[in-house]
Amino acid sequence: MKKILFVCLGNICRSPLAEGIAKDYISQNNLDISVDSAGTSSFHIGENPCPHSIDIAKEKNIDISSLKARQVKKSDFEEFDLIIGLDRSNIANLKIMGCKQPLLLGDFGLDGEDIPDPYFFDGFEGFGKVFDMIETGVINILKSIK
Repeated sequence: MKKILFVCLGNICRSPLAEGIAKDYISQNNLDISVDSAGTSSFHIGENPCPHSIDIAKEKNIDISSLKARQVKKSDFEEFDLIIGLDRSNIANLKIMGCKQPLLLGDFGLDGEDIPDPYFFDGFEGFGKVFDMIETGVINILKSIK
């Protein structure tokens, strides 16, 4: 079974969306892939995803409300087959932490774009844009490893 870890900064908005989207796609397509998410920082350990992330996922019939933020551990680099950072800052932090080959989600059908932190958008609208970007990248990753 392939194992994928999605990583952003705090593990409360982007990477939980990636985890939820991936789990939904995996379930719908009966794939033998396991996914998780984590953050490079310890800011939000134990917290649920932010309300806007929960709401945008719910609009798409994906429930991420029970996920809990955690920080990346060195053992993750051995446990997971793919470590996917959602932006270049996450990639840089993962390398500092000892991850040898983190991949950028934006390299999977998004022309190498960073997935922007939706907190830098005004209101809820940014979360929809970020969801769509994450969904594109995640589905492309999952299709590539079937």
